[in-house]
Amino acid sequence: MSRWILVAEDERALGEMLCDNLAVETYHAEHVLTGPKALERMAQGGIDLLILDVMLPGCDGFEVLRQLRARGDQTPVLVLSARSSDRDRIRGLELHADDYLTKPFNLRELLLRVDALLRRRPPPTVGADVLQFGGNEVDFRSMQAKCRDGGTVALTATETKLLRLLAAHAGTVVLRKTVIEHLFGSTAPRTVRTLDNVVLRLRKLFEVDPGAPRHLITVRGLGLRFDR
Repeated sequence: MSRWILVAEDERALGEMLCDNLAVETYHAEHVLTGPKALERMAQGGIDLLILDVMLPGCDGFEVLRQLRARGDQTPVLVLSARSSDRDRIRGLELHADDYLTKPFNLRELLLRVDALLRRRPPPTVGADVLQFGGNEVDFRSMQAKCRDGGTVALTATETKLLRLLAAHAGTVVLRKTVIEHLFGSTAPRTVRTLDNVVLRLRKLFEVDPGAPRHLITVRGLGLRFDR
């Protein structure tokens, strides 16, 4: 299962370059330009690693890190900084950064450090390839589902992939853009109706009231959330 990385970097070109290279390594990568945006996105959950530039506008990377740790967020953080002094490196480690890399850096070294940090943090699991919720049971291996009314239905590959993605990040919002890229690829047309139709069918299968869903939740302006 792909891991989710947030890149907080105020240099747009550098941030986009990092995201592109992380995508080549099969990670899902998102980019924000400011400290407040980094805190906002981290609060939504679902991020496995934060690459954090120190010199962010709004609030700097050290303040972002301080606030994350103060609210109990233990997501691995790789700090990037143009400042190589021992004082800054020590400050980052005192704030419980997991790694520290100075600019300019070697891209291959950064990717290896990302891999090392993620290997320390096991990926989220759905549990024995079976998902149970609301009287429903989904077997991801066979792409079959037993519905609460006792019926058995076959799921499409897209439906299975969406359920598995959302269940792996249960209780947190998965951004709509990320869902579309995960299901249809980064070059797929951003057709809103395609995803909406998939969600609509799943709600008809699994929700007691598809018009007032309890499990497949749309978070307006952001994306989707799965609640058990």
